[in-house]
Amino acid sequence: MTEFPVERRCPFAAPPEYDRLREQAPVSRVRLGGGTEAWFVSGHREGRAVLADPRFSSDRRHVNFPLVNADEVTRERFRSQPPSMIGMDGAEHTAARRALIGEFTVKRLAALRPRIQEIVDGFVDDMLAAEEHPVDLVRALSLPVPSLVICELLGVPYTDHDFFQRRTSALVRRSEDPQVRQRSFDELRDYLGELIDRKAAEPGNDLFSRQVTRALADGTFDRDATVSMAFLLLVAGHETTANMISLGVVGLLDHPDQLAAVRADPAKTPLAVEELLRYFTIVETATSRVATEDVTIGDVTIHAGEGVVVSGLAADWDPAVFDHPDRLDIDRGARHHIAFGFGPHQCLGQNLARVELQVVFDTLFRRIPTLRLATPVDDVPFKTDSGVYGAWRLPVTW
Repeated sequence: MTEFPVERRCPFAAPPEYDRLREQAPVSRVRLGGGTEAWFVSGHREGRAVLADPRFSSDRRHVNFPLVNADEVTRERFRSQPPSMIGMDGAEHTAARRALIGEFTVKRLAALRPRIQEIVDGFVDDMLAAEEHPVDLVRALSLPVPSLVICELLGVPYTDHDFFQRRTSALVRRSEDPQVRQRSFDELRDYLGELIDRKAAEPGNDLFSRQVTRALADGTFDRDATVSMAFLLLVAGHETTANMISLGVVGLLDHPDQLAAVRADPAKTPLAVEELLRYFTIVETATSRVATEDVTIGDVTIHAGEGVVVSGLAADWDPAVFDHPDRLDIDRGARHHIAFGFGPHQCLGQNLARVELQVVFDTLFRRIPTLRLATPVDDVPFKTDSGVYGAWRLPVTW
């Protein structure tokens, strides 16, 4: 039986085990860390069916929820804390999402785009002014851009970025000492709790302040639940986009024909972003579920109480949906990928991420046209042991 997660041995390919599992059966059994088993969904059609079906729960507190590599202490933390939106179902999830969705409208993001451009230009200025080469793109651009953007949107002091970046990195690294992960979890929640208290006392013009003020006004304020919301938005709001920036740069530099097409026609940048999202699909386990009743997916009956892992990477490399999925092809029009999930839990901040990625790629390759990797791709330290795929460092020069 296949052990999950499966390490990505090539930075530009899904593990070959996924093809084998999909060919044998798009819904099959895998063994998770700790010896537990779960259903593994590797087909695109089957994956979307699971994610759209309300009979599959997102509640991480369920005893059989497939938490990958989670020890019992970590599981108990999930059970004892109020769930964030990603772990809610039904009406509870709908209400939580409705409270936040106005913060991520197309109109609000369009208004934010000039500020994102200003932020990206500032960090590119710093890169160009660097006296020493190579420059680590992760530290110089990939990580600070989404961190500053999300800090300004949420109302988190950017001066604290090193604090929350270090703790987020520990939380997503599977090989990290469990005690370090637990301490990072507690410290980040404590930090956000204190921040929420300050927003309640002295609200500002930011997302956290608006959420707290509204809840206090209508009598629904729950400090612990608000901290869970803040935790999700801060961690997801910078970690995923940061890794996609690095991987997108690597992908385009390693496929010069695709980069040339984007440079020749910047209108293709949104297409490139969608294809890069599909190609790398950096998060696999956020789409895990547990069945609340017997459900048949394909020709397999998943029984109530059984855990399910929908692999976005396997689904987004399904040749029945994406012709020659191993090719990076910005003209394929890959908007139907599930890199942001699918169904009612589809990533709330996906369009913010798209804007950031578009601005970064357009700006970086326009302002530094001779940008190149300073080390062979094989020597780049990719995050093969992380719950969010990316690069730990990315040396570049020009």
